[in-house]
Amino acid sequence: MYPPMQLDEGTDYYLKPMNCPMHNLIFDARGRSYRELPLRLFEFGTVYRYEKSGVVHGLTRARGFTQDDAHIYCTKEQMADELDSTLTFVLNLLRDYGLEDFYLELSTKDPEKFIGSDENWDEATETLRKAAEKQGLELVMDPGGAAFYGPKISVQARDAIGRTWQMSTIQVDFNLPERFDLEYTSPDGSKQRPVMIHRALFGSIERFFAVLLEHYAGAFPAWLAPVQATCIPIGDAHIPYLQEFAAKAKALGLRVDVDASSDRMQKKIRNAQKAKVPFMIIAGDEDMAAGAVSFRYRDGSQKNGVPVDEAIAEIAKAVEDRVQV
Repeated sequence: MYPPMQLDEGTDYYLKPMNCPMHNLIFDARGRSYRELPLRLFEFGTVYRYEKSGVVHGLTRARGFTQDDAHIYCTKEQMADELDSTLTFVLNLLRDYGLEDFYLELSTKDPEKFIGSDENWDEATETLRKAAEKQGLELVMDPGGAAFYGPKISVQARDAIGRTWQMSTIQVDFNLPERFDLEYTSPDGSKQRPVMIHRALFGSIERFFAVLLEHYAGAFPAWLAPVQATCIPIGDAHIPYLQEFAAKAKALGLRVDVDASSDRMQKKIRNAQKAKVPFMIIAGDEDMAAGAVSFRYRDGSQKNGVPVDEAIAEIAKAVEDRVQV
């Protein structure tokens, strides 16, 4: 953690290092019933950690970052189903982004650094293990690698050149509910402790973005690319025509720019290639006369005389189908 800032006549203020305590306070803001469980709280929360200067590394390890943090409060009976559905959701989400090569890592109790009972740790670890095995992926044990409050599964993903990155994490926690005295009313009217599941899909938004940049070497598929198509006029007279094309594409939610700079056409093409834009749309006199455009793809191939509506439909379909081009 960062050291405190002293304000308001000596009051200590700390930069928030994690989101878990606030979610516990929200859970504890009023009485809870078993009918409300599982209760899932989520936020994009910015947190700050004083990483040593030798460890800080670009976007992959920063001192301030945004976590896609969720905490699931459930009964012990619900825990297995919650872990199973959460892990399935996590893996499907990563696959949506084009990451396919995974293994799972199960981090277990450090006998020198833990809180809570051995019985709770054993139950949490075994439930996580069963959830991991149901996915049919390689499961690697990480003895002693858990946080002090509970065991975890981490999804380890290999990128396009075989480097391994820790992505999503799921942790089971019997101990923070105990520390925060969290309770819910069970069907028989007694007060019970919930189980707390910590879940981060991306880990941190900044780090996930960095991993995707590495995985795609900057050449994002069309659905992810910041600019999905760049329109390149052969001459200034063709700029309004391509601006109309871009307006039609934007009306469908596509991200299309027109390069109306004073650069020569060949330089505009090189600029778009360097930016790794998925599609280049080129137009000259013949295209305008035919109500068409020329397509230039990332690999340098080109298709001429494509009617405007067909061209827009091709871009839209590549985005909708999440084609990995």
